[in-house]
Amino acid sequence: MKTNAFDVASRYVYPALRRRLVEILRWKGLKQTEIAELFHITQSAVSRYLREERGALVDVSSLPDIEEKLRSLAEEIVEKRPDEYWIHARLVEITLYGLGRGYFCQFHALIDPELNPSECRVCLELFG
Repeated sequence: MKTNAFDVASRYVYPALRRRLVEILRWKGLKQTEIAELFHITQSAVSRYLREERGALVDVSSLPDIEEKLRSLAEEIVEKRPDEYWIHARLVEITLYGLGRGYFCQFHALIDPELNPSECRVCLELFG
């Protein structure tokens, strides 16, 4: 295994979750500048998420429980307008949840051909 689970989580899964959350918030009527302020990122970064130039390698929208968690998180963000640390903590929780259920094992195997998903139980044991 050349690429470990934390690399996969930080480089691919977390950005995919963030991208999807940005999409949901945009659908809920937030402006790109509002989303940028909430996430403490630039408006152009928000735009790149929406154009799928960032965080688009993993499709998290096809995972119903992840989608539900992101929609619920979006509702809380719209209602409470929390700071970026709170949002980050929730996204990390969702990232670990997905890792613990093995949702990203096949993707991990695609980017690291040395990985054998049927033998690797790292995420399942640590986060499951």
